Parts: sequence; C-alpha cells; structure tokens
Amino acid sequence: MIQKATEPLSKVTSNSQFSIKAALEKKEEIEKDQFAEVKDENLPSNHFSQTDVDREWEIFLKNLAKTDTFAYNAINSFKLEKSDEHQIVVKYSSETAKAEFDRLSIEFFNHFRHKVNNFKIEIEYAVDITIKKEIVTKRKIFEKFVEINPLLKDLDDLMKFDLT
Repeated sequence: MIQKATEPLSKVTSNSQFSIKAALEKKEEIEKDQFAEVKDENLPSNHFSQTDVDREWEIFLKNLAKTDTFAYNAINSFKLEKSDEHQIVVKYSSETAKAEFDRLSIEFFNHFRHKVNNFKIEIEYAVDITIKKEIVTKRKIFEKFVEINPLLKDLDDLMKFDLT
C-alpha cells in the first residue's frame, strides 16, 4: 500500500530578494521625475518661414503616402499656414480627417520643432470647407455642361450616353 501525504513534507519559506510591488512603485517614481515641468523660457525659438512649413509638410506627406495611404488620403488636402512668429494654423476640411491628423500631428510637429529649432510653436485648428477635394465624375461634368447648354439633355435622352 502506498502512503499519501496530506501536507507537504517540508515547508520551505524564503523571501525573494526581488519584489514586484517595490519595483512597480520605484518605476512610477522615476516616471514622475522624467516628466517634470519643462520651462519653455529656456528652449530655443528660432525664426522659421512659410517655406519651411511647406517643405517639411510635403516631405511628411511623401513619406506618409508610402507607409499609410489611408492617412495620406485623409490629410493630403490640409493647409498649414504660419500666422504669427510662433503660431501655425492647420486648415482642415472635416472632423474625421482632423481625427486622423491628430494621430499623426505629434510626429510631424516634433520633427518640425527640431528641424527649425523652435520649441515655442503653437498649433491652431480651423475648418476650411473650400479645401475639400471633390471627385468629379463624367456625370457631374455632363450636368455642368447641361446647365450651360440645355440641348445636351435632349441629346442624352436621344443617344443614351454611358456616363458611368
């Protein structure tokens, strides 16, 4: 007959020298110190021009077109304009496109701040419906011509043009 133990035969208790709880608390303290308040008065604020903004925006869009075409299509119509010495106005056409831009704006503006050596740049957003790109189809072109010359509508009824 085989005897079974009801309790462990030996009770070895040893405290580990590594405490997960202590490590997490220490890590939180370090993170708080790393993100201490940065005084912006000591940061450089060199001059930049609209040409600098345009050039860096074009480079950013070219790289984005290669890596993320969805995001590129959403934000390629945005206009970035320098409105003041330390202010850039971002003009966008829709809120959904702005949401996509918000995801990528940190990357772009951090790169731009380092490129022009100006860390006091402020970003302002403005809706501009005129920059929205409309896809012009053959049907829309034909309808514009019908407004100019109504006889084209009769010709379309007679000939049954394929404007798909």
